Amino acid sequence: MNPFSFRAFGWAVLAVALVTASHGQTPVPAATKTAVFAGGCFWCIQPAFDKAPGVVKTVVGYCGGTEPNPTYQLVTSEKTNYRESIEITYDPIKISYEKLLDIYWRQIDPTQADGQFTDIGPSYRAAIFYGNAEERKIAEATKAKLASSGKFKKPIVTEILPSMKFWPAEDYHQKYYRQNPEHFEAFEEGSGRVSFKTEKWGGER
Repeated sequence: MNPFSFRAFGWAVLAVALVTASHGQTPVPAATKTAVFAGGCFWCIQPAFDKAPGVVKTVVGYCGGTEPNPTYQLVTSEKTNYRESIEITYDPIKISYEKLLDIYWRQIDPTQADGQFTDIGPSYRAAIFYGNAEERKIAEATKAKLASSGKFKKPIVTEILPSMKFWPAEDYHQKYYRQNPEHFEAFEEGSGRVSFKTEKWGGER
């Protein structure tokens, strides 16, 4: 075959493949999305999201404040509006925002306003940081559903707030449950989070 004809043939095949993909006959990976939640100690909410099919990446950090480049020392001084948070990058084809919220609600005490479990202070307050009107609508719907479920006697007080810039935390906080498994397990158990989740959700958590 003439080399020029062969090259033309190759480009034609590629063009057909691209057209076929654009018509949905070949799955094309969707762009990923992000979700940001605050749920008390960020060490403790990361494992559940890491296990979820469709979650591409998780990063713990700080959200809700305005000071640039926040540090752990600054945030836990309780002199800012930052909250320990997690940023979840996910594939919306494999997992929905609503499903992420379902996982989130099962990691926290949604009736606690002053922090989470034994972690008390502004930086440990729970919140859902929505990125657009649709996320806000879904968050409010899941909150209302939880309130009417009968699982909790007290009001659901977790805040639903507009998204702000998310700042990654220091490396030693990332995947802490893997870096220091023994300390993590002792901390999670000692905080009361494990027993609370078991009581409220049992095997569902």
